[in-house]
Amino acid sequence: MESENKTPKTQPNNPLHGVKLADILEKLTEKYTWEELAERININCFKSNPTIKSSLKFLRRTPWARTKVEQLYLKSFHKK
Repeated sequence: MESENKTPKTQPNNPLHGVKLADILEKLTEKYTWEELAERININCFKSNPTIKSSLKFLRRTPWARTKVEQLYLKSFHKK
């Protein structure tokens, strides 16, 4: 029963496996301005005095927003 709580070490079908949220935000902010991010994803951490640090804090506490950011990252950078 020990392995019940352990996650598998490899996730070949998960393109986000091993990608940190901080890395996702850094790549997105290299490609888009904060204003463009706010247009694509309507969340205040991209609109009001945005920083990587404040956005990370918000996204770690807000699963629906994190999902939207991850989806934008996949659309922008992950080619099948």
